[in-house]
Amino acid sequence: MFKLKVADSKLLRDMATAISILVDEATFKIEPDGLKLRAMDPSRVAMIDFEWPKALFQEYECTAPSKMCINISELLKLLKRAGKDESVELSLDDKSGRLQVKIMGKYIRDFTMPTLEASEEEVPTPKITFNVKAKTTTSGLSQAIEDAQLVSDHVKIEANAEKLTLNAAGDLMGATITLMKGSDALLDLEAKEPSKATFSLSYLSEIIKAASATSDIATLEFSTDMPVRIDFQQAKEGKLTFFLAPRIETE
Repeated sequence: MFKLKVADSKLLRDMATAISILVDEATFKIEPDGLKLRAMDPSRVAMIDFEWPKALFQEYECTAPSKMCINISELLKLLKRAGKDESVELSLDDKSGRLQVKIMGKYIRDFTMPTLEASEEEVPTPKITFNVKAKTTTSGLSQAIEDAQLVSDHVKIEANAEKLTLNAAGDLMGATITLMKGSDALLDLEAKEPSKATFSLSYLSEIIKAASATSDIATLEFSTDMPVRIDFQQAKEGKLTFFLAPRIETE
């Protein structure tokens, strides 16, 4: 038996949007204490680590741990039909194996969608020592990424004890975006040593754009030429974390 209900459909819609950036078929772990998902995108360049404790939901029932794989894009189509103040209930029909989506507001809509074969792959959390930890506003980080995209498809992120710098260079133009520690955009910065790494702007842009709907604060952790970890602060101990592999530049 599995059922969850949210009073505001936006909660589920934002979650599904963030996940859909990397994976189309998502295998959720349904556990008594909440929902979990850890998956890599098909190119294995990026990873999502997601947890929503039962306290986030208006109602949550899980009688036994299980897995559920669904097409996130198809679920998103249904969730987008829910209005701002409408509630949504998801439940798994044990007999048919189908996911039931109920939208409740001015009127009631019941949808069903198939579940898919759950992935058995266990994706481990990357074991990385980070030398830089930068706490930013998602809006400030998003704007900096958009600035860098004007001139290139990749960006070098650098940090020392005082500032976080984004450098982008294209064939014709270049851009340097500097976020100073303690500014409105860069709330806090810790650097054990100066570090720099280059990342794909298309991945960064999509991740930040989608996840910013779930959080006002993003924390970046990285080291020289190592993957970046981006945590989006969630309510009630929820977790939304992305890992993105660096682009290795050759001299």
